[in-house]
Amino acid sequence: MKITDIEIYKVKPRWIFVRILTDEGLDGWGEMISGTKTETVVAGAYEMGKRIIGRNPLEIERLWQELHRSFFRGGPINGTIVSGIEMALWDIKGKYFNAPVYELLGGAARDTLRVYSWIGGDRPDDVVAEAKDRVSRGFNAIKMNATEELHYIDNFKKIDQVSQRVAALRDAFGYDLDIAVDFHGRVHKPMAKVLAKELEQYKLMFMEEVVLPENEEAFEQIAQVTSTPLATGERLVTRWDFKNIFNKGVIDIIQPDVALVGGILETRKIAAMAEMYDMAVAPHAPYGPIALAATFQVDACTPNVFIQEQSLGIHYNKGFDLLDFVSNKEIFQYKDGFIDIPRGPGLGLEMNLDLIKDIDKEGLIWTNPKWKHYDGTIAEW
Repeated sequence: MKITDIEIYKVKPRWIFVRILTDEGLDGWGEMISGTKTETVVAGAYEMGKRIIGRNPLEIERLWQELHRSFFRGGPINGTIVSGIEMALWDIKGKYFNAPVYELLGGAARDTLRVYSWIGGDRPDDVVAEAKDRVSRGFNAIKMNATEELHYIDNFKKIDQVSQRVAALRDAFGYDLDIAVDFHGRVHKPMAKVLAKELEQYKLMFMEEVVLPENEEAFEQIAQVTSTPLATGERLVTRWDFKNIFNKGVIDIIQPDVALVGGILETRKIAAMAEMYDMAVAPHAPYGPIALAATFQVDACTPNVFIQEQSLGIHYNKGFDLLDFVSNKEIFQYKDGFIDIPRGPGLGLEMNLDLIKDIDKEGLIWTNPKWKHYDGTIAEW
């Protein structure tokens, strides 16, 4: 079997789909992150995709090594391109052997998978009402952004507002609802210590990205003021970006993104390394249906995954949502806060190619919000 072509589709609200075709009629789907550089990713995907035309799609590790090992390697652009291509190759391989991808990675390690739901939006609001909605749909775990803009040193009033939101959730649900709070890299080290200490009283499931990954030396200081598990990893690419995280041993939960870190097998390798250091895994997956389906394949065969992010109804999904481009929508059916492990071959997806092609014609321009502090300086989103 040989790869004959690669197709890239730009799909609203903020997804890039890749389809790899073969001379035996099998195709595979992958997903790349558009971020704020959609056209750059698409151009790079076509450029790198040409390198594997005529190659055997079943030789995934060989192709991954060749795509990754350029002189300038790593980084989010290269990382997401390699990830999308790698996902599509696994989809082909699973279809070729008529098995879910996880069966080719050692088989299932679980019967079911716990999932959580986002609430509150970019600037968190109405969190109790939204949490009640999620609980009514069977979820027993939610995540919300902690705060809006926070300067390097800011007024405690903003910290108190975060505390009041979490307190309202605890008053409404007690400990029947698990709560995760995402600092989103918006909080600098001085205020991150203040916020982490303030939230200690609410016994959170975890706190995420308490500082940006380039400030990872601050994780240890923040860990000293809280017993709440700390999570990070959504912006890291390949095993090598996780090396210091593992060596330091301060982080409790890693969050690799299958659409950024290098794909399915790379995510599985990172999770296995985390298991060696007694760390949990909660993969990052706020994007489209293909990336989420690929993440489910990793979850199915990974024992230290304890919960999975999912993006159905997330506040970024404007105009279209996960189910719109998938024909077999039942694979994203959540029951009582859990989802069954996938059963179909490959990624288990049946994509609506006609709709994808129609939406691709409309083009895609997505940029994250641009925030500023009260003094006009740039704020982290």
